[in-house]
Amino acid sequence: MLKKWNDLLAGVPMTLVGAVFLILSFVLPRMGIDLFIDPAWITVIISGIPLFYLAVWRIIYNPGISKISSALLIVIAMFAAIAIGDLFAAGEVAFIMALGAILEDKTTKRAKKGLKKLISLAPTKGRIIINDREEMIPAEKIKQNDRLRILPGETIPVDGVIMTGETSVDQSIMTGESLPVDKRIGEEVFCGTINCFGAIDIKATKVGENSSLQRLIHMVQEAENKQAPMQRIADKCASWLVPVALVIAVITGLITQNMVRAVTVLVVFCPCALVLATPTAIMAAIGQATKHGVIIKSGEALEKMGKVDTIAFDKTGTLTYGRLEVSDIISFDENINESDLLLLTACVEAKSEHPLGKAIVTYAKEKGLSLIESENFQMISGKGIYAEVCKRKFFCGNEKYLKENNVEIDKQIYFTLEKLCTQGKASVLVAEEERCIGILALSDVLRSEAKDMVSKLADMNTKTVLLTGDNKKTAEYFADKVGITEVHAELLPEKKVENIQKIQNKNKKVCMIGDGVNDAPALKIANVGVAMGSMGSDIAVEAADIALMSDDISKIPYLKRLSNATVKTIKFSITLSMLINFIAVTCSVLGLLTPTTGAFVHNAGSCFVVLIAALLYDRKFEV
Repeated sequence: MLKKWNDLLAGVPMTLVGAVFLILSFVLPRMGIDLFIDPAWITVIISGIPLFYLAVWRIIYNPGISKISSALLIVIAMFAAIAIGDLFAAGEVAFIMALGAILEDKTTKRAKKGLKKLISLAPTKGRIIINDREEMIPAEKIKQNDRLRILPGETIPVDGVIMTGETSVDQSIMTGESLPVDKRIGEEVFCGTINCFGAIDIKATKVGENSSLQRLIHMVQEAENKQAPMQRIADKCASWLVPVALVIAVITGLITQNMVRAVTVLVVFCPCALVLATPTAIMAAIGQATKHGVIIKSGEALEKMGKVDTIAFDKTGTLTYGRLEVSDIISFDENINESDLLLLTACVEAKSEHPLGKAIVTYAKEKGLSLIESENFQMISGKGIYAEVCKRKFFCGNEKYLKENNVEIDKQIYFTLEKLCTQGKASVLVAEEERCIGILALSDVLRSEAKDMVSKLADMNTKTVLLTGDNKKTAEYFADKVGITEVHAELLPEKKVENIQKIQNKNKKVCMIGDGVNDAPALKIANVGVAMGSMGSDIAVEAADIALMSDDISKIPYLKRLSNATVKTIKFSITLSMLINFIAVTCSVLGLLTPTTGAFVHNAGSCFVVLIAALLYDRKFEV
């Protein structure tokens, strides 16, 4: 009940009411209007009670020196001002602290919907095979070594090994790979991934809490719990602020025999400007970033971004667009040009559900080609397709599929395949009857701004690293294109986390930038997580501290510059507030200030801090 009332008084509406009564306390006497009770009493009650509650709570529950907080100093100053009858000064210091707390709370609120969405991805049922009979059972009842059947389009409920069948699996949730991965007997599949084509039977190897998806969920939970709330700078200083203020006040009172001077010292010593320095600068920076489509969820993230010296990138959907396009059309038949080869392949692939086939058909239509309907279409999961176009027989697929259909693969074709592989491209071999007539290569599309972005980060002495679930050759190809020299490929989510922790163990501050569900633990464990907000998964966006709503990674250098400027602004504001405090304390000791005028002086310091923050909001940064 007590906390409920305390929260009500500390809220925005009641704080605004306190501000009105504080203004009335200052204005009415100067208009010759005397009330039965000073309106500042209302401000003292509204803003003072939560402050008193906080100071007492910290004394009781905080360990060691952290029992002494900025709240304690201001409570002492507030009671001292009341004791000598200066209610305006008492209300003013309490109100400024309440305002600072509200501003900071506004910058540190975080959405926590992401974990719920991640948990919702966990499969709830699985099809178990018992004595050649299929039975759907809850996923939590699946045991190790159980035999499970996964039909096309179904989500795999546990980690396992394929016993029968071949298929392609969309495992982007775990690895971020833009392409489904072909799977054969003996190969591993992961919980939460999607079986795209053929029916397969698997033997469960990791079930329940040990499955890949459940470990992913646990990593996000643990990383969420490790995120400590931003501690106020004033509280960090309170361990010496309170004793120093009390000693100076007592000495001043004893030497001058003037209680008013002693109280004035306590009033001007209150760290109101210090309290406002961080949240006002952060709110201004968050406002500045929002104008450019960069959503910053917390002040802590902004502060930490200013200290980041290493930025780790996911590849698919981050450095690249995460979509496949035809990049190469290579004909091995002098009578078939590139356009003809594209048309023939698109006709064969027109009925295919495979992402490579769909990409080829889309590309052909964009080129204005009119497709001819194929006949006798057949698809072999994980291998390729067969179809007849104008009575001509065609095979499209991988090297193994063509060999199984007696298609000859010569050295030139092998050399071309190897070259395309080193460029991170997926290849579709095209054969007519028993003769390979060409190759269509497809590639993820690199963002045009990626190379310039990496170069600008290098100019700011910020190291870049690539962490991806893609295969090594693909990762190295794209990394070389943008100028990233350190590459870690074929990483499952826990491996991304391990790589980030290794960098952090070298006393580096790491920012992780990603877009997929598989990036969520890495986004959480990094010092700062940045998600691609427009096309990225909801879970990645919720797990991150910062979201790029337009998916424009060229704004990463802008974000770094803004963060650096914010940290500098905070340090400058703190230095200025300490300087004003020092001058005000000196004037108080000499009797040049009273509690009321002292309150105005240190209120002026608070105004300076707010104005400096406003300049940060309007500052022009290269975007």
